[in-house]
Amino acid sequence: MSLDRYIEGFDEEPGYLDYARFGPLSRAVLEEGNVFADFLRRVRHGSLDVLAEQDLRLRTAVSALTGFDVDRIGFQPNTTSGLLHAMFGLTGQVLLSPDEFPSLPISAVRAQEALHTVQPDWLQTDHGRVTPGQIRRQLADNTVAVAVSLVDSRTGYLADLEGIRQVIGDRLLIVDAIQGFGIVDAPWEHVDVIASGGQKWCRAGWGTGFLALSERAIDRLVPVFSGNTGTEDPDVWGEVPPPAPDARAYRTSVPDPIAEARLAVALEEIAEVGVAGIAGEIARKVSDVIDLADDFAVPLASSRDERERASIVVLEPEPERLSALTAALHNHGVTATTRQGRVRLSVHAGTTRETLDMLRAAFVSFSTTGF
Repeated sequence: MSLDRYIEGFDEEPGYLDYARFGPLSRAVLEEGNVFADFLRRVRHGSLDVLAEQDLRLRTAVSALTGFDVDRIGFQPNTTSGLLHAMFGLTGQVLLSPDEFPSLPISAVRAQEALHTVQPDWLQTDHGRVTPGQIRRQLADNTVAVAVSLVDSRTGYLADLEGIRQVIGDRLLIVDAIQGFGIVDAPWEHVDVIASGGQKWCRAGWGTGFLALSERAIDRLVPVFSGNTGTEDPDVWGEVPPPAPDARAYRTSVPDPIAEARLAVALEEIAEVGVAGIAGEIARKVSDVIDLADDFAVPLASSRDERERASIVVLEPEPERLSALTAALHNHGVTATTRQGRVRLSVHAGTTRETLDMLRAAFVSFSTTGF
């Protein structure tokens, strides 16, 4: 599939710059979901077998993008479920920033409160940016894992996963990948736990996600939440077998096959186009947004360096001008997120010239609005 054909699958209205919040469904995902919903409606002979095949299809699609073996990948309904599995399965100290998206720190604290086997160690960062140098300075002898977001949701900062691996040695590296999975050409071979959902950059909708585990993670984590589908026995009656020796152990119930199909087709499209190609297109459009902000002297809080950014541009106007910027974006039909004194614009490969023109018009309005 060419990049142009991939971009044709973006059907959202112009002005949408909020993929970091939610990625509107791609055309292929919508069509795939409708097909499988019809299977459930009609229940034609053999259709349930086709639905059951979606689990392997999804795991194969995730494997193609991450390099992880299919038996080390399992469906999860969202990122947080995967992170909870990881944190509840740890024994020892985990180093992470309290400024991460709440899914990470809350998962660590809930595991500590419930089992007392994991101890969060709060990393001091440079305005929320987690770097290998900061981790090196704060690692302790009893640190068993480091947890980080692939892309910080507030600053847009892209984590240096390879650099982090170099400083943590054989400790587990746990990554919340929701901000960037499918559009960041990340070195997944350095990661032990990948937890991600498909509702943002993959554009597969809510209820889609996965957990991928390295061999080291499978050896060291305990599958605390493991249901009857998390064993090697396909027909469990009258006994309680041990969890499966792979990622199946982290299943609590039968996966949603329609959600699996939606995420699978989204990832198959991404793999066919190539993450690097999508990332390159996004990088060009992010540069266009930054140039627009500079043209109108809108202060930038996120990095300009392509090595430290992915798809998020964060604007930080003077506090007394924040409302004016938010209003200008709204009045010109630009969808963005305003949070904690900043405005977050998130760009995808399908962001159109019309959308950028709408952003320019909003900046014109903002720059001509009096105090």
